[in-house]
Order: sequence, then structure tokens, then C-alpha cells
Amino acid sequence: MQRFLVPARDTWSTLTARPTASFESLEPLVKTIFNEVKTAGDVALQAFTQKFDQVTITHLRAKDEEFDAAIDALSDALKDAIDLAYTNIETFHAAQKSKPISVDTQKGVRCWQEKRPIEKVGLYIPGGTAPLFSSLLMLAIPAQLAGCKEIVLCTPPNKEGKIASEILYVAQRCGIKKIFKVGGAQAIAALTFGTESIPKVDKIFGPGNQYVTVAKQMATQHHVAIDMPAGPSELLVVADTSCNPAFVAADLLSQAEHGIDSQVILVSNSTVVLDAVEKEIAQQLPLLPRKAIAEQALKNSKAVFFDQATEAQEFINAYGPEHYIICVENPVAYTGSINNAGSVFVGNYTPESAGDYASGTNHTLPTNGYARQYSGVNLDSFLKAITFQEISAEGLEILGPAIELMAAAEGLEAHKNAVTLRLNDLKN
Repeated sequence: MQRFLVPARDTWSTLTARPTASFESLEPLVKTIFNEVKTAGDVALQAFTQKFDQVTITHLRAKDEEFDAAIDALSDALKDAIDLAYTNIETFHAAQKSKPISVDTQKGVRCWQEKRPIEKVGLYIPGGTAPLFSSLLMLAIPAQLAGCKEIVLCTPPNKEGKIASEILYVAQRCGIKKIFKVGGAQAIAALTFGTESIPKVDKIFGPGNQYVTVAKQMATQHHVAIDMPAGPSELLVVADTSCNPAFVAADLLSQAEHGIDSQVILVSNSTVVLDAVEKEIAQQLPLLPRKAIAEQALKNSKAVFFDQATEAQEFINAYGPEHYIICVENPVAYTGSINNAGSVFVGNYTPESAGDYASGTNHTLPTNGYARQYSGVNLDSFLKAITFQEISAEGLEILGPAIELMAAAEGLEAHKNAVTLRLNDLKN
């Protein structure tokens, strides 16, 4: 990891930059994919699957027998682990349900709000070097709780043209039947436009690589909403001498192994801690099966020393980490100061892996600094809030004159007239 000692503020924009390609550089290819899928539908999807995944797919939709085989393929221990994670995630997201609110803003004027599910949602689950079945739990469970009528899943096939057994098991556990063997930007395009096999959806959820992130942003140009621009994974750890360096190193490596474009940041007020963590990384890295990937990611990563806690906190907010681990003697100062983060993990015994899998919080989180504007996926991500109002005759008599004056001031006479006609009717 590159080391920086009390970096000047005018260098922070460089230090907080992610190792990702720009939207402009990826847009031409993604736009070509979108145009092809819009025009040729399933044929284009099959061609892109052959090109990018090197596998021929004749039937895009997973068949019932594939579900049965997947269930048989998994060990009982793994099924139990998935079921435990399911219960915790469901418990946390069910607790996010809110009751309708109703208030009389003044006499005779009642306003209320109710939430309704987004009817058709598309879930994208990466396959690639690691089939992220845990992401399906994070998306499908709140979609179920919200009451979404149609849930469509797209995930890339492996080299045998199959979907990972773990993903199929989770899909079955979550009651999802519409599962399609298509990945990458072409999957996002299919969910955006619809094809002969894949339904068009109203909102797309799920993480992915840089091309998927650009594709999701492009989908918003075609009247489809997205959860957030969630790209390559990232982690920032703040640690002082109260930390366990082995734990910190393990957490950093857990994110580095996601992909070569992942990024991890270590912030500390102690160079002794920086040294100890780097030593632990050197010891743990050779033991990882995904060592080559983690090594590449570490080249994008940084160890930053600050001698003032307030400056460290400001730097962390400037970075806006997707995942943020706090391993310091006084965590309250850091939990209280954070404003830009996707999900926060407090204490030496709270690994980021817990949130990734089974503690109950959602791991679909904003990356690339989008934590400044976006929340992670939650139950409300699958809901719309609709406002209602009802005004009595007495209420309009009280409120109406103010509306007339405001409408006239804006030069919108028809707006004013809609009130005036009613008020005149009441007078008569």
C-alpha cells in the first residue's frame, strides 16, 4: 500500500480518487450493447453471452430441474448458513416498515402519506469470478417484504452454461421464479427494454463491474430507475493502537479480493499501526486463493497517517467509503462525525464480512463517493411514497384566499380560478 503522512488538503481529491474508468470511456461500448439488445432482443443477448462469457445459451430462462439440482448440490451446513442469514436480513428489513402518517395541517385540511410497492423490479447478481448469492438475499428479501408483484433476476452463466447452485437455492428460498442466464451491460439493457424472454422492469437493483455501473446509469435515460451507481467494492478502516493489526489486515484483504479495481484505505494516527498492518498483510496475502486479484487491488490502495483526529474524520467524509470500519479506543467520536458512508462497522469484533453476509444490514451500498448522495439499499428502496389530501368546504374557505393570492402572483390564472369557482359556489 502506498503511504501518505499528513497529506495536504489540496491533495485529498487525488487520494480519494477511485481506480475506475470514466463514464465517457465506457459509454460507447455500453451504448452499442443497449442498441443491439433493443433491436434484436434475445438474439443479441445470446450473441453477447457468447462473446463476453464464452458460452452458448439456447434457453435464457432457468428451468425447474435446474432448481432441483441446485438444492441437492448444496451441503446442509451451507443451507443452514443461508437460512440464518435470511432470518437476520428479513428481521432487520421488516423492522424498517413504517405506518402511514396522517395530519391535519389546519382546520378542514387533512394530508396523509401511504407507501406502495414498485410493481416490477429487476435484480442483477454478478457471477464472474465470484457468484454473489449473498447479494441476492440482500435484494430479494426487501423486495418480498415490500410486496413487489414481479421480481426478475439476471445473472451470468458459468462456463458450463449454468447458474451457480447457491444463487438458484437462494432464489428458490426467496420465491423468485423468473431467472435468466445473462450478465453484464446486456442484462441491464434487457431489463431496461424487455426482450422476448425477459420482462421490462420499473427499477433495477444490484452491484456490478464498471460496465454494469455505466449501463445502470444509461438505463435512467430510458425511464427506468436504479438503486444507485454501485461499482467496484471499497473499504476504509480507521485504526489506532487499540486495534488488532491482524484483524485490520484481514478486513482490508477481504475487500481487496473482490476485484482488481477494488480499493482499500487505512487511516491511522500511528505509524506503528501502519507498520504492523502492512506486516500482517504480507503474511496473510500469500495464503489467499485470490492472491493475484488482491495484489492488484492493493496497488490502488493507500495507508494514510493523520496526527489530528478531526482532520482524519474530515478526510474520511471526503472519501465517503462504501464500507467503513472503526477500530479505535473512542469510536463515538468517529461514529458521530461520519456523514458520508454506506455502512459502518464498529469495534474489533465487527468484521465487514458480517455485513456482507449475515448480520442483517444490507450490503448493496453506494461506491465511488456516491455515499454523499445515496443511501444503501433498504426497504424503502422498493417502495414509493404517495401523498393524499382531503379538504372540507370549511377548510377551503379558510385556505382558498391564500391559494388565490399565490396563484395570481405567479401569473397562473387558471390555478386561481380552480379555487375561485369553488369559493363562489360555497357563497351561493
